[in-house]
This record gives sequence, C-alpha cells and structure tokens, in this order.
Amino acid sequence: MDLGLSGKAFLVTGGSRGLGLASAEVLVAEGAHVVLSAREPDAVRRQADRLGCLGVAADLGDPSTPARLVAAAQEAYGRLDGALVSVGGPPAGTSLGLTDDQWTRAFESVFLGAVRLCRAVVPALPPEGGSIALVLSGSVKAPIAGIAASNGLRPGLAMLAKTMADELGPQGVRVNGLLPGRIATDRLVELDGDDPDARARAERAIPLRRYGVPEEFGRVAAFVLSPAASYVTGTMIACDGGATRAL
Repeated sequence: MDLGLSGKAFLVTGGSRGLGLASAEVLVAEGAHVVLSAREPDAVRRQADRLGCLGVAADLGDPSTPARLVAAAQEAYGRLDGALVSVGGPPAGTSLGLTDDQWTRAFESVFLGAVRLCRAVVPALPPEGGSIALVLSGSVKAPIAGIAASNGLRPGLAMLAKTMADELGPQGVRVNGLLPGRIATDRLVELDGDDPDARARAERAIPLRRYGVPEEFGRVAAFVLSPAASYVTGTMIACDGGATRAL
C-alpha cells in the first residue's frame, strides 16, 4: 500500500531512540521529510545523519521548543503536514511516593509539552489539513503498576486528543492517540528492572506471547499519520499484542 507520504513533512519528538526513532525510520522509508527532535544533541545528530533528515536538539518541557521545531520544518522543507508527539516516560513510582517536584516536571513535559506542540503545529498545517498522533500508553485504558505519573497523565492526554479531534475536524486535521504496550525499548528494560523473570512473566500475559519490536509500532504510527488513514480521527489505537483487556 502506498501511504501517500512522499514529499510530506512531519515533526517527530522523542526521536533519538525507541518508539519515536522507529516511527521516523518508517516515515523516511516511505518518502516523508522528518524533523527529528530529542533532548540529547549527540544522539539527535547521529540518528538524523543516519536517516538523512533534519535533527533539532530540544526539550518539550521548554515553552520555546514548539515554535523552534515548526520553524525548522518550514525552513527546511517549506511545509508541515503533521507531528508524532512522543515524550519520554515520567519517573517510575507510586502515587503517594512521587514528590511534588516529580509530578510538576512530569506534567510540564508529558502533558503541557504535548499541548504546546499541538498548539504550534496546527496553524502551520496546509489548508487541506494534516495529522497529529500522540504516543500515549496502555495506562490510558488501565493502570500499570509502578508508574503512577503515567497513569495519571496519559488518560488526560487521551481525552484531550478526543477533544482536539472534535475541535479540529472541520479543518481537516486528524488527531489520534497511540497506545503502545510492552515494546522492547530501553524504557521497558528500565521498567522491568533487575528481575530476570520479569519479561517472561509479562509475555505470558500477552496473547501473542512476546514483546513487540519498535518497528511494529513505527509502522502503525506512520499509517495513522498518513493520508491512507484519512477517515481515522479521535481514536485510541493499541499496539500491544492484545494485552489490553478493555475494549
């Protein structure tokens, strides 16, 4: 299937590794232009050089970042057709164990950073519209033990995506949420910790009996961003091997 991505331009945040990088790889392979963004300058430069795209070191917790990224896309490619909003997970911890500072920094980055980026991207989209996908989590559907900040913030972003889909639909702008499950990234290794049996136990609870690989998520993300998904908006799409038990 031709996804219709050739010549289109997208922002990908959190793009130096994991799910963001896997999504950027598929977008580039499909002929799209990508502005790859993440906090670590060396990692951004290395991956952008490898993919042949533009790299911008930036932190979504910084209020000036969205305008910088939009301007970079317009200067480099003369257009902007959408964004994959991927933010590194907030710190692990229990609901009462996280400090006020940890909650505040998580909100600034995960929630408010995403809102600011969407606010900057939408006016820059072409008259026919565009596509925004928020990388969320299975915690949108059910809490995940040990990551209370994600459990608290991701469902709010999911409802925000639904709200934006309502508000922006008349402009041809589609907004969706992506709900990755246990995809084999560095973040998941961190969450599994030092328990050698953690992965085996988790895989037994997944209908496909395995962790996903980042490329599997990247293909879903590229499709959702593409014109091939032109009638998909306001939807939470799980990529989790069937692990989510809710509808």
